[in-house]
Amino acid sequence: MIGLNDELRALEAQDKNVRIGLIGAGQMGTDVVAEVKMMPGVEVVITADVDIERAKKAFIIGQTAGEVVVTKTAAEADDAIKAGKYVAVNDYRTLVDVKNIDVVLEATGVPEIGARAALRTARNGHDLAMMNVESDITVGPLLNWYCKQKGQLYALAAGDEPAACKELYDFADSLGFTIVAAGKGKNNPLDRHSSPQDPKIAKEAARRGLSPYMLVEFVDGSKTMIEMAAVSNATGLIPDVRGMHGPETHRDRLHETFRLKEDGGILDQMGVVDFGVGHVAPGVFLVVYTSHPRLQEAMVLRDMGDGPYYTLFRPFHLCSIEVPLTCAMLAVRKRSNMVPLDRLVSEVFAVAKKDLKPGETLDKIGGVSYYSLIDTYDMARKENLLPIGLAKDAKVVREIRMDEPIHFDDVEVAPSTVYSLWKLQNEWMSGKISDVNLLKEIDSLEG
Repeated sequence: MIGLNDELRALEAQDKNVRIGLIGAGQMGTDVVAEVKMMPGVEVVITADVDIERAKKAFIIGQTAGEVVVTKTAAEADDAIKAGKYVAVNDYRTLVDVKNIDVVLEATGVPEIGARAALRTARNGHDLAMMNVESDITVGPLLNWYCKQKGQLYALAAGDEPAACKELYDFADSLGFTIVAAGKGKNNPLDRHSSPQDPKIAKEAARRGLSPYMLVEFVDGSKTMIEMAAVSNATGLIPDVRGMHGPETHRDRLHETFRLKEDGGILDQMGVVDFGVGHVAPGVFLVVYTSHPRLQEAMVLRDMGDGPYYTLFRPFHLCSIEVPLTCAMLAVRKRSNMVPLDRLVSEVFAVAKKDLKPGETLDKIGGVSYYSLIDTYDMARKENLLPIGLAKDAKVVREIRMDEPIHFDDVEVAPSTVYSLWKLQNEWMSGKISDVNLLKEIDSLEG
């Protein structure tokens, strides 16, 4: 991000802005609208939300100066944006079809909407910034590939833990350190069976301006699994054990905790993703290793300890406040700050929160049906585990006991664009489909 401030000021001096179209005007999306009010050279010109009042309110809360109008069509929206107005719509497709935007920012957290919006965005010639990590860990590699085929850029948005971890990873990897562990602090007490129906959850969610489902996604550990899977899929780092270790630790002891067992730590191997409980949140970390005697001496002089394990710690992540930086990078530098590899390294699968009976329908992430755990992609496929990105609306066909992983054989998965993409992604990763046929298949899917 070095120098981006000067580039944005130069853009503003030319009376130009990076024009963002925002899908999802919830807490995070509204933060983005407020943040760009403080930045040079960037603005949100259109918001889309199923709740049109929320789409309009984002501009009001963000203190956007100018008239806000509601439009029915993309053509109407384009005319309004040309006239210097701000636009609210209730359909992501209307927003993506608008011509007078530079970057689409997807912030719904809904895997199906994220997948569809990504396809339509690429087809309409816009770059895509993804806050929707749920979509990314399900079909991110294929979405990134598809954007490239259409001449567009795909990026996971700055600010959340995955991109903050990736910053540290790129720094340490460039310097030639051995990466031992990348991780984040978990800032909610872990309760795998927490429910959005719990009055305490509802009260706390209201206090924090979240939906109960979003809060439960944090509390039951699903969000942590999702975020670290995104790091895994962008770096090649893997979970050391199913669900990761998640030890009680402290930011000053991370390099003591996350080291090999033979060196007094908890790890069976180097090169892992994990998380820490305790005085770590809201930071992210990297534990690195070097055996070079001269560098070990140099690290002592830099107050980094005796080694050979060292902690690199970023004590904050500002979530949605940092997101516009990714939009600016895409538009101004034509570069992504974080993308998945061309394969899934890890997968996040569903585990029953309660006894599930045939005939029941699984609800969404953060609900009452399931929580999430991470494992390697190879292990998840070997055991035929159900990715959480495909779990919503799946029908249970045989009894599943509480805390048992949910397998594909246990449910009938609902037809969807994200499911079709996931199946194509598996074929693509295993070399069973040509690029030409893959492109045709994706082009045929709903966006």
